[in-house]
Amino acid sequence: MQYDFGGWMPNSPTSLQLPPPTTKETATEKTMLNTFPSVNTTVHAMATLWLLSKESSDRVLLGHFPEEHFTDKFPRKKIMEFQEELQRLSAEIKTRNKDLDLPYTYLDPKVIENSVSI
Repeated sequence: MQYDFGGWMPNSPTSLQLPPPTTKETATEKTMLNTFPSVNTTVHAMATLWLLSKESSDRVLLGHFPEEHFTDKFPRKKIMEFQEELQRLSAEIKTRNKDLDLPYTYLDPKVIENSVSI
């Protein structure tokens, strides 16, 4: 998600060479170009952002547990209930996104990792 929004440098410049404008509608194209970081700095930042946003090769989706830590009936039942709820949420999100020009998929459980991720 970071790259989707931060991959276009004006959305999240890594540094500013001049202070940001203090009043609305006073910035010109020239001021903005002088304020943004150099092309070299921007390319390095975008490459870093892209690398940090890449899908992990050992990715585990939310609600999935490759190792079986829970073998008792009660925790396994709760895990199954949680997975069913995630499936319902995913279906609801898909329904809401169906008619959107730009679907919002970032909170769909089918794309969320089971662990903290950048």
